[in-house]
Amino acid sequence: MKPLDSDFSDSHLPFYSVNSGKGKEVCNDLFYWTNQIGNVCFYGTPGSREWVLIDCGMPHAKEKIMEAAEERFGHDGKPQAIVLTHGHFDHVGSLEPLLEEWDVPVYAHELEIPYLNGKKDYPKGNPKADGGLVSEFSPLYPHHGIDVSDRLHVLPANGEVPFMPGWTWVHTPGHTPGHVSLFREGDRTLIAGDAFVTVKQESLYKVVFQKKEISGPPKYFTMDWKAARKSVETLYNLNPASAVTGHGDVMDGKELEDSLRDLLEHFDAVALPADQKAH
Repeated sequence: MKPLDSDFSDSHLPFYSVNSGKGKEVCNDLFYWTNQIGNVCFYGTPGSREWVLIDCGMPHAKEKIMEAAEERFGHDGKPQAIVLTHGHFDHVGSLEPLLEEWDVPVYAHELEIPYLNGKKDYPKGNPKADGGLVSEFSPLYPHHGIDVSDRLHVLPANGEVPFMPGWTWVHTPGHTPGHVSLFREGDRTLIAGDAFVTVKQESLYKVVFQKKEISGPPKYFTMDWKAARKSVETLYNLNPASAVTGHGDVMDGKELEDSLRDLLEHFDAVALPADQKAH
């Protein structure tokens, strides 16, 4: 891989939730594991050698992600592929180190490709997005693109997710231009990424203690709020039975249905950052 002038090697964010290092099974072939304050998903049944990694956690998590995979699958084999919901640092922080260990393809939406081939950077975090400490520190978070172009592939135009039969990818922009969520219609399981999350990600207290509540995409990094609202509507209309998000605990059943509806109906009041509400 072509190195960039800046990388994640010096990025150490001292934020940890009570769930850091823990995992939870959503169903027999989907498991998520919390890396500091974000979730990494493993698709595949325990013991299988055919599995997929969805997102790659924070910087410096390579060994821990590999250990979590070995514990889940019972061997140290590599995944068939890595699928990215988007390219923010807390979702690709350990991607490049993992690719040094695993020669596997990486899939993302075509609109996310410029942030993954070194051509574009994301905007800096918005410290005025909310009063929480996570927001206030956000300009210090890594926001540069990375370059994994030698392993990078565009998700298939037909909506299929490689190596994940029965799943489709859904374009859910707003948080980033090429953000995607993954959905399996058979059991209505949703991997939402950061299209919405189940913790108020701007509040350090709520992040640390993982207080479960539905929230819009993290305010400090979301690029297009009109698109973000439309994406929440798109996911609500899928009527998911359970949802794993990029941050927070899994949510399912009536709690998920009611919470998503409430978020959609009150999106401007609940989700928009403070500096957007006056516009």
